[in-house]
Amino acid sequence: MLKYIFCVVFWIPFAVFGQGLKIEVELKQAVDKKIFLASHYLGNIYVKDTVLTDGKGVGIFESDSLLPQGLYKIYLDQNHHFDFLLGADQQLLLKNETFNSETMEVEGAEETAAFGAYTSFLRDLQTKKSELNDRMQSASTEEKEKLRKELLQLTPQLHRYWDRLSEEFPDSFLSKFVKAGSVPALDISTLPEEVQNNDSLLLNARFYYQQAHFWDYFDYTDERFLYTPFFKSKLETWFTKVLYQHYDSVRSHVFGFIEEVRPHKRIFQFAVSFFLNSSINSNIMGMDALFVDLARKYYLSGEAFWATEESLEKVRENVLFFENNLVGQTAPDLTLEGFDGEYHNLHAINARFTLVLIYEPDCSHCKVFVPGLHAEVYEPFKGKGLEVYAIYSMDNKEEWGNFLTEHNLFDWINVWDEHHVSRFKVKYDGRKTPGLYVLDKDKKIVAKKMTVEQLKDFMEINLN
Repeated sequence: MLKYIFCVVFWIPFAVFGQGLKIEVELKQAVDKKIFLASHYLGNIYVKDTVLTDGKGVGIFESDSLLPQGLYKIYLDQNHHFDFLLGADQQLLLKNETFNSETMEVEGAEETAAFGAYTSFLRDLQTKKSELNDRMQSASTEEKEKLRKELLQLTPQLHRYWDRLSEEFPDSFLSKFVKAGSVPALDISTLPEEVQNNDSLLLNARFYYQQAHFWDYFDYTDERFLYTPFFKSKLETWFTKVLYQHYDSVRSHVFGFIEEVRPHKRIFQFAVSFFLNSSINSNIMGMDALFVDLARKYYLSGEAFWATEESLEKVRENVLFFENNLVGQTAPDLTLEGFDGEYHNLHAINARFTLVLIYEPDCSHCKVFVPGLHAEVYEPFKGKGLEVYAIYSMDNKEEWGNFLTEHNLFDWINVWDEHHVSRFKVKYDGRKTPGLYVLDKDKKIVAKKMTVEQLKDFMEINLN
């Protein structure tokens, strides 16, 4: 079921002046009703205008200026609405016996009418494909071969339709829009036989082919695609599934994309904002480095013209707490006081791996995580090259001692900074606890924010 964020904003942004807008609608199921003209925009739906139909279900949306081209909606209520493509010609009549796109008729605006015809063709093609697949289930071997040939002809039929629309409507949004959801598939017959016959090599070939050709049919520099449901979802798929999920791999692709759309201000704004938010909310370890890079390049440099002072302050804060503890960097050194009053230097620890742990006893997650870390990770691996530099983050020594005693944690290097002079909470982002970093023998950060189970697996691989 489609879900709508229906934003009632009676305002037409980014208007284009010219011939003017006149969309007349004739809806027999909406007599004397208030109906809305709405646009898709980056996954949401925004109201552009509203009219009250007459006793015949007729209403007219008019404006001296054109709307941005894209996918629009005539909307009565959650269960009664239909989409139509609005192109360069915005003088048209929409007739509909129902609120189903399949029954829509268009007069004027040939591009809009052609889109309606295309959706009917596409629906028929999909029905035929479904029927052929159903017949395959019970077909004989000979019949299956015939059905396969029929199935193989469906894609060329679709492509011929695309070509015809491109010829009839050159440089139109319609000719781009109909192809936008497609990603070309790899023809494995073009690959060397050793790749075709090796599942692993074939999987890699398909992955890199999709990565290289994901945008072939989608012009992400065309601002008209912002006014569809597809730009945001397409970008999300590319960023989270098509690109190899590692900071070093993602970074160049992301910055390349942003620089390519930079001349198109609305797309530039969306792309930078999208990647910034996606990187800070990513579950992929190390992606916070992408956030820092984007923040410095576009926000802290003043290039993010849309950013408010409030949002910039939040960006600055996150950069401050991220920039010193990124995966791959040398961990900030600390010399903190131990429970016994002696001082312990982090970089002086001689161990194959050192865990920097920041916790507070009253934190509900810490009450489970810290004892689990000790029992399931430290105990099995402490004799194999693992050490823990455990920082109590508060200023109540009695509370700290009680916690160490309760969970028998005195075999760790237990330290604190009662007056926070070392700024360890900034250097190691102590805003949330527990915080955890894995340092190698050279005190380079190799991992962070791992669960106990993930740490067990990591140590199994690296210390056994």
